[in-house]
Amino acid sequence: MLNSSPQARAGAGFDRTAFTIDWDKRQATCPRGNTSTWWSPVSQRGTKAIVVKFDKETCRPCLVRDQCTRSKTGGRTLVLKPRDRQEALDHAHAQQTDEQWRAKYAARAGVEGTIHQAVAVTGMRRARYRGLPKTHLEHVFAAVALNLLRLDAWWNGHPLDRTRVSHLARLDLSLAV
Repeated sequence: MLNSSPQARAGAGFDRTAFTIDWDKRQATCPRGNTSTWWSPVSQRGTKAIVVKFDKETCRPCLVRDQCTRSKTGGRTLVLKPRDRQEALDHAHAQQTDEQWRAKYAARAGVEGTIHQAVAVTGMRRARYRGLPKTHLEHVFAAVALNLLRLDAWWNGHPLDRTRVSHLARLDLSLAV
């Protein structure tokens, strides 16, 4: 999910992207045109962040308050990353809506699935041998083993990926038998 705020998760209201951030003035502007009154660099769980707050006297009479904040008494609060990181994240999130990006990511997901299978089946995270010739031979054997597993699955019509079954579902299945 691109944005994890309550407003973004609900698909209604004003999430962080609806606010205009003026990094030079150290101020944020809400969709209704009100400006923030507090801008403070902080450290949250060892990570640098910037907390931006809007005055409760500004937010309390706002007509769209319920679409902006869940707070009953205070104003809206935004948490931003430092400027360079926040702008990079915003740019990356904007790219993720593009169809070209989605096609490229789909190819990457396929490659990552293959790498995951190699690690899970052959334990390729660490080489068992020292020296480049022995390590290369180990990788070749692992690739052959993966190809044989995939051919066997394809010939027998078995999917390679078993879908994950939750503990509760497994318990329900065992009771049904």
